[in-house]
Amino acid sequence: MEDNIWFQRHSVTSLQRLLPRLESRFNEYVGTDEWQNYVQRLRKHFPRLFGCLHRLYGSHYDFFYHMENILGSATQMWMDRSTELKALDALREADPLWYQSHRLVGAMCYVDLFSDDLEGLRDRVPYLTELGINYLHLMPVFKVPSGDNDGGYAVSSYREVDSELGSMEQLSELAGELRARGISLCVDFVFNHTSDEHEWARKALASDVEYQGYYRMFSDRTIPDQYERTLIPIFPDEHPGSFTYRNRLRKWVWTTFHNYQWDLNYENPVVFNRMLEEMLFLANQGVEILRLDAVAFIWKQLGTACQNLPEAHTIIQAFNAIVRIAAPAMLFKSEAIVHPDEVRKYISEDECQLSYNPQLMALLWEALATRDVRVLRHAMEHRFTIPPSCAWVNYVRCHDDIGWAFSDDDVLAMDLDPQAHRRFLTQFYSGKHQGSFSKGLPFQENPITGDARVSGSCASLAGLEKGIANNDDQEIDYAIRKILLLHGVILTIGGIPLLYLGDEIGTLNDYSYDQDSEKMGDTRWVHRPAFDGARAEQRRDPATVTGKIYHGLLRLVQIRQQNLAFTRAETEIVDSGNRHVFGYFRSHEDYNVLVLANFSDATQRLEARRLRMLGLRKTVVDLVAGKAITATHELLLEPYGFMVLAKPSR
Repeated sequence: MEDNIWFQRHSVTSLQRLLPRLESRFNEYVGTDEWQNYVQRLRKHFPRLFGCLHRLYGSHYDFFYHMENILGSATQMWMDRSTELKALDALREADPLWYQSHRLVGAMCYVDLFSDDLEGLRDRVPYLTELGINYLHLMPVFKVPSGDNDGGYAVSSYREVDSELGSMEQLSELAGELRARGISLCVDFVFNHTSDEHEWARKALASDVEYQGYYRMFSDRTIPDQYERTLIPIFPDEHPGSFTYRNRLRKWVWTTFHNYQWDLNYENPVVFNRMLEEMLFLANQGVEILRLDAVAFIWKQLGTACQNLPEAHTIIQAFNAIVRIAAPAMLFKSEAIVHPDEVRKYISEDECQLSYNPQLMALLWEALATRDVRVLRHAMEHRFTIPPSCAWVNYVRCHDDIGWAFSDDDVLAMDLDPQAHRRFLTQFYSGKHQGSFSKGLPFQENPITGDARVSGSCASLAGLEKGIANNDDQEIDYAIRKILLLHGVILTIGGIPLLYLGDEIGTLNDYSYDQDSEKMGDTRWVHRPAFDGARAEQRRDPATVTGKIYHGLLRLVQIRQQNLAFTRAETEIVDSGNRHVFGYFRSHEDYNVLVLANFSDATQRLEARRLRMLGLRKTVVDLVAGKAITATHELLLEPYGFMVLAKPSR
């Protein structure tokens, strides 16, 4: 309590001291309505910003100098913001929970794989609107080194687009066109590290001491060795440890991920300021959602694993406060593939309003493999609830591998061995387990322990590739049902559904990646093929496999967007009374539905009496099938059946 009073008092005093300096610097704006609105936001969010920055940098003798520079940078970036984007700021402030709307459906893609370049993407906007997409996440689009660049996550410039994709001007124009179509643009903000070809890294290599301070560098192995005792290697197959020797510097550089990705030093307040400028520059190009990459790693502390430290949260909270001041239309989405309880710690109105839900993704595949929803239900009962002002981003697949990112506790609750269960899932989805329907590939496999993650397209993991190879109509039909079942859950369970473009047309694995020297050995490229335009044309024929998947998915999108039970609604996980059937209610005011998903390849029976105990009427309407159902004694769900049950309209 005393600390809060101290921060409050000193934040007020500090702002009184700093505001006249800002007004003298930006005097042409002072007195305008815009300036008054800006100052109002500044007064509202400055105490939080001050508290965060003081916790991070308060021990610096020149703290107030850095504080003034940070405010100056934020104010300059706000001044540079277009009138159209400032109008969007006002719109979002009037409806701050806009991202909880049932109308929101997301998609993600690589620009070059989906449409060659940014100009080509503009031509594909009608395809997105046809599918009901109004949130588009573009995988990394920034300038990167040629050759090794971690799929675009080794950024050489945050203000330049990869020349093969287009220009920053074209990205800004695309953002404007998407906005005019009601589509919010999301891009990645890789803020844990830069590539070793970034301007800052080049200057550091040229012995510029100031820029060497932007990174974490050590003259010998003494301190790195101390850190290594508690660090967990991320890519042990590529390089042991988290440090790389650069003979030009004669220093060891902190490289958590790859040796060409240098970790930034956020203990340096100048780095914080420079990165907030890059962040607000992207906001000013029309980016509405920033996916914060590798949030767990951005602070280091000796004697720890250097993951999920309190200061990492403080940095994000400080960025959040600055955005609320200078570009309030922008949201943060966290990317933390860590323990589910750690994932949830990044989710709050003051930190990341949105967060990926890797636990749900992993457990959907787990339930398909086991035909048993008990782990899924237990986990969702205990870990799905987040602050009411936030939202999950739910997905079936993404650009990355599938890691079995669920809690050991949830598996132990079902009397299963967590490590053995993860190995089973890897074997199952690598097609090595007897009875598996899947055609995935292991990623980062440990030959000694058998631990690995899994790569593969949604369709191939769900059995479509195997069904087609076997010319088995039932296998193909079941695969289609599984694809729609998985997407049905992410579209209805609560949060923003995010489709990996290509999944809507049943894209299969592409094994040609192993013939490309730059991709060889990285199995994740098996599910990163170029968008198949010819296959997409088949979506128009509902008799084809592609058409069945596409039209089934379109139906699910329409159910979500047309039913008020899904808007800003509560989710209540329920016990269906059947270990194969996952169930939950979605409720908003007088609107509610019961969603039921059969994860087994057999018809399942639900006792009607139990359903009525849950409040379901004898006669209901299945919105997916579009028909009324009367369940006198029992309700039947077909193999991999998915139902959205509502009371009949009068």
